[in-house]
Amino acid sequence: MSQTTTKILLVDDEHINVEFFDVMLSRLGYAVVTAGDGDTALEKITSERPDLVLLDNILPGKTGWEITRLIKQDPDYADFSGTSIIMFSAMDDVEDKVEGFELGIDDYITKPFNFSEVLARIQAVLRQRELSRQVARRERRLALAESLNSSLVYFTEHLKKPILELRGMADDLDRGDSQKVKGFVEHILKQTGETLAAIEGLEKEVQELRTQNDELRANELSLEDLESKFRKHAAATLHGGVPGNSDDQ
Repeated sequence: MSQTTTKILLVDDEHINVEFFDVMLSRLGYAVVTAGDGDTALEKITSERPDLVLLDNILPGKTGWEITRLIKQDPDYADFSGTSIIMFSAMDDVEDKVEGFELGIDDYITKPFNFSEVLARIQAVLRQRELSRQVARRERRLALAESLNSSLVYFTEHLKKPILELRGMADDLDRGDSQKVKGFVEHILKQTGETLAAIEGLEKEVQELRTQNDELRANELSLEDLESKFRKHAAATLHGGVPGNSDDQ
């Protein structure tokens, strides 16, 4: 799990379900936000930015399908397209499940459900979400390295040209001609100033890339550490008295 508390949005118009999940998930350390209709759910998604939405399909106002379609496909909600969604539905039709996955949900659970199974699916979705984040961070770090490499190649190629030019001028210089020597010195000073400016620009870029890299590295976990955190969380959940089949909803 990430260092910050995972936020889950519960969306269901059946109060007893919302109350049950709120109590149980809060007990397990999740930050829980609730909504009883589709319009409120959409508002909560944009204002609370939950990591995961437990979304009932049939709702007053916008349905679960409509919310999912907006979040996953509407350009106006592009900032929230990465939100994980587990859909709850009383419909067990294969076509409904396929439609849900095509829209972009992460899992589909048919009512009535067992809380232990739901919790396992929640943890699986959150694990996949965190794995995706880690992969994205490493890809950004690779992109930073490639950017730095490109800058170094560009710098060395353009630094070589004026040096070779100065060497050629020095070879052809008539050292007995004070005016030519003076002009050569002035040219050296100009090239030196331009080179120093280029070096300072490269130093600034390197520092910016290093800062970005350090920020990404600070939030990066190895796959082993990530799995260890999830295993510990799962073990703590089991020992924390999660209800079994007797608490089917």
